[in-house]
Amino acid sequence: MADSSRSSFILLFSMLLLITLSHMTEPRCSYRCSATSHKKPCMFFCLKCCSKCLCVPPGTYGNKQICPCYNNWKTKDGGPKCP
Repeated sequence: MADSSRSSFILLFSMLLLITLSHMTEPRCSYRCSATSHKKPCMFFCLKCCSKCLCVPPGTYGNKQICPCYNNWKTKDGGPKCP
């Protein structure tokens, strides 16, 4: 019984954390994509990368070394997946 309530608590906590992080990442991605003329695809991939990596590099370009997952996620052709 205790394991069930603990699992429920962990699941609930994880869901709340993800919801909180999703609200924090949209403004960061909006700023990250503010300098491009391709805003829709930039936002799509930025939010996707942020949800996987839980990080968005600062600035509108570069600084990917701050978020290793964001930096290392590549397309099948070897190019950067994240803007």
